[in-house]
Amino acid sequence: MLADSLKKTIRTIHTNIAAKLPDYHSRPSQNYLVAEIAKTLAGNYHRTERIAVIEAGTGTGKSLAYCLAAIPYAKQHKKSLIISTATVALQEQLINKELPFFAKHAGIDISYELAKGRQRYVCAERLYNALLDDPSQLNFLATTDAPLSEKEQDLIKQLQAAYKKGTWQGDRDTWPSVISDNVWRLIQSDKHSCQRQLASHAHCPFHSARDRLAKADVIIVNHSLLLADLELGGGVILPEPADSIYVIDEAHHLPQVARDFSSASSTLVATLEWLEKLAKFNQKMANTISSTRATGLNFKLADAINDSAKDLKNVKTFFADNYFVFNEDNVHRFEQGQLPKGITHWVKDLKQSSANMLKFLTKMHDALTLDLSDGDVSKKVAEPILAESGLYLTRLDSFAKLWGNLSIEQSNPPHARWLKQLEYKNHVDYLLADCPIQVGYYLHDKLWQECAGAVLCSATLSALGSFDHFAFEAGLKPIEGVKYIKAQSPFDYKDKAVLTIPNISKEPNHKEFSDELVKVLPNYIKKDEANLVLFASYWQMNQVAEGLRKKGFSLLLQGEASRDALLTLHRDKVKNGKGSILFGTQSFSEGLDLPGDLLTNLIITKIPFAVPTSPIEQAQSEYIETKGGNPFLSITVPEAAKKLVQSCGRLLRKESDSGEITILDRRLVTKRYGKAMLDSLPPFKRKIEY
Repeated sequence: MLADSLKKTIRTIHTNIAAKLPDYHSRPSQNYLVAEIAKTLAGNYHRTERIAVIEAGTGTGKSLAYCLAAIPYAKQHKKSLIISTATVALQEQLINKELPFFAKHAGIDISYELAKGRQRYVCAERLYNALLDDPSQLNFLATTDAPLSEKEQDLIKQLQAAYKKGTWQGDRDTWPSVISDNVWRLIQSDKHSCQRQLASHAHCPFHSARDRLAKADVIIVNHSLLLADLELGGGVILPEPADSIYVIDEAHHLPQVARDFSSASSTLVATLEWLEKLAKFNQKMANTISSTRATGLNFKLADAINDSAKDLKNVKTFFADNYFVFNEDNVHRFEQGQLPKGITHWVKDLKQSSANMLKFLTKMHDALTLDLSDGDVSKKVAEPILAESGLYLTRLDSFAKLWGNLSIEQSNPPHARWLKQLEYKNHVDYLLADCPIQVGYYLHDKLWQECAGAVLCSATLSALGSFDHFAFEAGLKPIEGVKYIKAQSPFDYKDKAVLTIPNISKEPNHKEFSDELVKVLPNYIKKDEANLVLFASYWQMNQVAEGLRKKGFSLLLQGEASRDALLTLHRDKVKNGKGSILFGTQSFSEGLDLPGDLLTNLIITKIPFAVPTSPIEQAQSEYIETKGGNPFLSITVPEAAKKLVQSCGRLLRKESDSGEITILDRRLVTKRYGKAMLDSLPPFKRKIEY
């Protein structure tokens, strides 16, 4: 139960923060969230299952709410607070603005750090060795990279100098200019070669960053890094789940990130090529390791390489010799996730041989690491070999994961599996891929059942008035103790915005809908104001833009310049009183912040239904149909409803904002699902034309 002492602490911190926030006024919905989060984490609703799912409308102040409730609770119970986000923008807002303000004025001592993946950091030793004259130091690059240009060599010299002086801490994101991938691959930290136990790597930026994480009260991560830690068993990159409270902000992205993380793929011909190089490297590595530490390992690795190459050639020949129907994207999806029976025995063998390759190369790598640590092999000889070995181990991780996944014969639901034909000038290659279509079980087992508590929040977690769809996707459905909360936005939607659905003659499924948009949009665009027009596809956006430009409209079009450049032009035009018309697709419907006069007229051309074109989406639909369900109503409509809410959320960003929303899709009125979609939107004043 929530202790009186903690209640008092939270109230005191809230008072301290409120006194320092400019233009602060009490928000009932925010106060409600603070109380509900604190009670959930304290076990008021369930003794062991302490999870809250919160949908908080725009302007609720959810980030301050979870900080006010979760930070004091975590401090009092000696837990780490891990805040995970989906976007860099929110990470930067938390680490550069909100947490520094909180730490300064809360009246309690808190420390916070931003956690990044290992590959965002430079390896000091690799940076030092990057431009050595001895080519043997860099010979492994022939397997991956083009030679460095003179400009790239100059950049490395600048990086070396800045790191040595201490003006750069070795974080890729803090270097003022772009570091090309060709350069960064050469100098980035690698888990296989940049190891703390090696004296030359003990103080590399990545290890220093991890030392700071171990002392931090609050850790900011992205969803991918959170999943990476869970994949390793939890408590490897981040603190142990059992010792952590998780705040999952922008939580509607979590299932998709988990799905991406669980997928695996590999090309066949390209893999055969690097396996051939690995076979040669194997002998070179064996010659370097002390004989007593790696006796026979190179022979075992050679056998595993030969076994994998032989079976992989057979799989490649099978796909080349048999007829498969490929779609316009050169993709063939295996129905029900069933691979051809002709390759199943090779799949099982490849599962074993790929696991063996990974195991034996790892042992050889560890043996050489020990040799280097003990001084039996010089750093000059060992470092480049460990770097090359690390590259192969990374590839083998992915290779073994694919064949391990593909060897799962029956699963419910099945995995999505597909073959993509890759055509080059000289040859044809095949990409073989596997992805689970549901990952709720993974999040349930790895995160929700292990953590000390969790708060999941977003402006769009419910769909059509229910949390059921998200709960199922995120693995929360079986957990009876989950507290589901809806916090209303403090905005007065009826006075601030009007939602209009015009009576236009054609619906989006009509072949002449684009022409209809060209005809009617001039009636709803306000040339002297800030307009945002959202489309469901690039194709339709470009077609309509061409038609309107012929009519003399000046447009800012997504894709014709970078996002930042377009928004800068948009802001400049509005501030100079010229008005602006910004055209964008679905990616502009989320995370786009144009407050006040920067957006007063929002036009949505059609309901953002996703067309199931990817193998994963098709497999999901197929599975639902086999169970007697309707994939359109089960997946497509709920997802579109959430996206429509996100789109409408672009208009009102602050309580003082106002404007108009026009949706040019009559299906909101003519279809049965339309009413449920309309009811899921904020309570704008409605104007439906008949």
